[in-house]
Amino acid sequence: MMPYYILAAALITALYFIFKKRKSKQGTAVTIAGPQRKLLLDHVAFYQHLDQPGRNKFESLITLFLNDVRIEGVGITIAPIDTLLIASSAVIPVFGFDHWRYKNLGSVLLYPDTFNKDFQFEEESGERNIMGMVGTGFMNGQMILSRSALHQGFSVTTDKENTAIHEFVHLLDKADGATDGIPENLMPHQYILPWVKMIHQEISKIEQGKSDINPYAITNEAEFLAVVSEYFFEKPEQFKEKHPDLYQVLSATFLQDPAG
Repeated sequence: MMPYYILAAALITALYFIFKKRKSKQGTAVTIAGPQRKLLLDHVAFYQHLDQPGRNKFESLITLFLNDVRIEGVGITIAPIDTLLIASSAVIPVFGFDHWRYKNLGSVLLYPDTFNKDFQFEEESGERNIMGMVGTGFMNGQMILSRSALHQGFSVTTDKENTAIHEFVHLLDKADGATDGIPENLMPHQYILPWVKMIHQEISKIEQGKSDINPYAITNEAEFLAVVSEYFFEKPEQFKEKHPDLYQVLSATFLQDPAG
């Protein structure tokens, strides 16, 4: 029989994470005003290209996200631009939907830089090459992002890559219960089988050096979806020109035509 003090410790641990997740969805109401709009205009190209009704919707979705999800700094103080870039990364993939809520996310932890598989980011903590990840197990419901990668994703010099959008696409993929590169809650049914075929055809091209898609996409189907989604939102005209079939499926899935 398990000793009572082990049972007590397990109960305390479970209650801690339950309370933490509940707390993460609490907080004061967030509003978007002049200073926040200037930051969005200065740093978020997606927002810049919207008309006024589109910007109003973008701001509304940011507000909804920030009232649902807690953003915490680990070893850093969260700045207003950090908050807005994280929220923008969440909103961009779901902008085609009305009032989307990330029910599988309670908090985002922002690290100062890349980290390792043990979530350590100090210089002496070993190989640190992770820029972002969606938590599993006891970290379920949390996302970890590197601040440097977050800002790099919105830099004007960025080419086809945005770490934060990548991780939020993983959450969308995970919403149907499986992180498998097929977001069944979003993707029209008639596109699912063609999409699976396209994945494997494009992976073959990447392996042969005949594709401009980031080779990280060959890791598995889930990473393929996240990588090409980055490309879709960051360089939509280029993506549509070079990968028209992939573009068509993602456009139907996200209900967006960013190259339009």
